[in-house]
Amino acid sequence: MTTSLIISTYNWKEALELVLKSVLRQTIMPLEIVIADDGSKADTKALIDDFKTRFDIPLHHVWQEDQGFRKSMIINKAVAKAAGDYIIQVDGDCIMHPAFIKDHLRYAKPGVYLSGSRVSIKESYLKSVFEKQKIRYHFFSKGLKKRGRALHLPWLSRFYKESDGFNLKNRGCNMSFTKADFIAVNGYNEDFEGWGREDSELGRRFHNYGLLNRRLKNIAIIYHIYHYEKPKDKLEENHQMEVNAVTNKTVWCEHGIDKYLSDKN
Repeated sequence: MTTSLIISTYNWKEALELVLKSVLRQTIMPLEIVIADDGSKADTKALIDDFKTRFDIPLHHVWQEDQGFRKSMIINKAVAKAAGDYIIQVDGDCIMHPAFIKDHLRYAKPGVYLSGSRVSIKESYLKSVFEKQKIRYHFFSKGLKKRGRALHLPWLSRFYKESDGFNLKNRGCNMSFTKADFIAVNGYNEDFEGWGREDSELGRRFHNYGLLNRRLKNIAIIYHIYHYEKPKDKLEENHQMEVNAVTNKTVWCEHGIDKYLSDKN
């Protein structure tokens, strides 16, 4: 399957620069990169334009006006733009292990969505990360939290099997699925505005649709750059939408990706 890498971002070009540098080090490159930009300023566009000259693959910039946290909407727009059959999704503050894309493709197939974990970079090491433009990490690197997740052991990942149970640890910062399966549930629910639960609710609808899930353990490693927590004023409302998806066994969301799709999709 051809692969599109979706990277979501918002007004943190310094982090996005490190993420894009980590893409340049991938052992297997995607068909294209699509930046899902939820309203960043002009300096982010300038950074992306610069990186377009550094990649041998297309680098697309999908932008929407800043009207608050609307990640669900911008991811839908980015996936609609994507030319690949398979979508790998990360956040713009997550530096990728060189085998990240290769590891996702190791288990990629229709009817299954994959989710990996993340290793956290501590707040106290932020200055060093940006001053040194540090994108190479391993188990013994300084400044890591939950460093056990940094062990890259592909042979061990084989023991984690596909499951028809719901994956409580599904996170949009490290997830992949076929574009067709994403469209089948109408993508992210754009009723989610404000931080929280949009990834979980999508996972609930994947589950209700009948997709299996597979945890990616000891592979598909990302290193999450510390940042202050986003406002959680919509968390309770968003949580209730996830609960509704469980209660009603919802598959299709009313406000999703369909309005951005052309006939060719």
